[in-house]
Amino acid sequence: MRDLVGWRVVVSALVVLFAGAVPACGQAASGLDLSVVPGAGSSGSSGSPGAAEGARLGRSTGDPGSGRRAAYGLTAVEGIEVGHFTLSERPTGCTVILTRSGAVAGVDVRGGGPGTRETDLLNPVNMVQEVHAVVLSGGSAFGLDAAQGVVRWLEERGIGFPTGVARVPIVPSAILFDLGVGGKPHVRPTAECGYRAAERASSGPVEEGSVGAGAGATVGKMAGPGRSMKGGIGTASITLPNGLTVAALVAVNPVGDVIDPATGRVIAGVRTEDGRGLADVRKLLRSGALIRGRSGAGVENTTIGVVATNAKLDKAQANKVAQMAHSGYSRAIYPVHTPADGDAIFALATGAYDGPVDVGLIGALAADVMADAIVRAVREATGVAGIPAVRDLPSGAER
Repeated sequence: MRDLVGWRVVVSALVVLFAGAVPACGQAASGLDLSVVPGAGSSGSSGSPGAAEGARLGRSTGDPGSGRRAAYGLTAVEGIEVGHFTLSERPTGCTVILTRSGAVAGVDVRGGGPGTRETDLLNPVNMVQEVHAVVLSGGSAFGLDAAQGVVRWLEERGIGFPTGVARVPIVPSAILFDLGVGGKPHVRPTAECGYRAAERASSGPVEEGSVGAGAGATVGKMAGPGRSMKGGIGTASITLPNGLTVAALVAVNPVGDVIDPATGRVIAGVRTEDGRGLADVRKLLRSGALIRGRSGAGVENTTIGVVATNAKLDKAQANKVAQMAHSGYSRAIYPVHTPADGDAIFALATGAYDGPVDVGLIGALAADVMADAIVRAVREATGVAGIPAVRDLPSGAER
């Protein structure tokens, strides 16, 4: 372990030393326009949920424009900050969840094609107890580079695991496959993207929709990419009367459809052949219409997310919460956890809440808010690169 930590310190130092020579964010093959694209999730979208929707889950909706800590979404959990960076040359980007003071973490990976970093550290038998950030990124395995930029950002501020000679930031990460969206697969998040996302992180309202790790996310690819729809970033939370808060943030990019658990209706996914309605992949699978000798349409998928609570949990409990949160995936995505998905959920516990801990309750609420965040992700998304969003379909298209 000591040798491994020392190696990482050397790598971090080299990253800082040569920062000026590193290509700018997204410059994998050539000079690119790297201006930040404002997330479409805030323009013409439903924004923070209304009182009726909030009442359905018993959560606080608050006022997202107040400038105070968000009353809704992942940043409703004290100690959590969220920042996005979205590239302009192609729909892709990264999302950083900062826990500057550290947070106990767990993870549960269910999909058959995951891309992750530092997840072994979250096993309860291993030494490190807290993480300092989690990174969700587009760009497939190339997007794992974004985490190194967050490591650099944290190191510059003296945040990390104390080793005696340096503080080493602990930054787990997961990626999704979006290289086929936008026609420029050489454009993907780099370490500089992660650094910029960390710079933009705040405890304010979280931008949703086609932004950050969700910029190139799509859903409903079981009949091929030509009949898919736009995915994105969504977030949701619930605060109980006793002050316990549980929240979720997710980048929705599954091979399957998205279903609203409240109605059981498909709201985004495989479109009909004319592109104007929803085919309902549940019916397509049961009819045999999608039999083609393999599961899913390639590996261009994966839903990755984070659940967080202000409760005090240990690593074993955090891992259990991450495990239970996958029930939210199962309620809102069909099919889910396929060989063509790399589905993963991280769980964070900041410990700001001093009340009693009921892991079963926290896990159940985590599943609730995760399902709600998935629904919000597709409803807040905007169409891109010929791929329509929910808002682009004719009224009454839901199945």
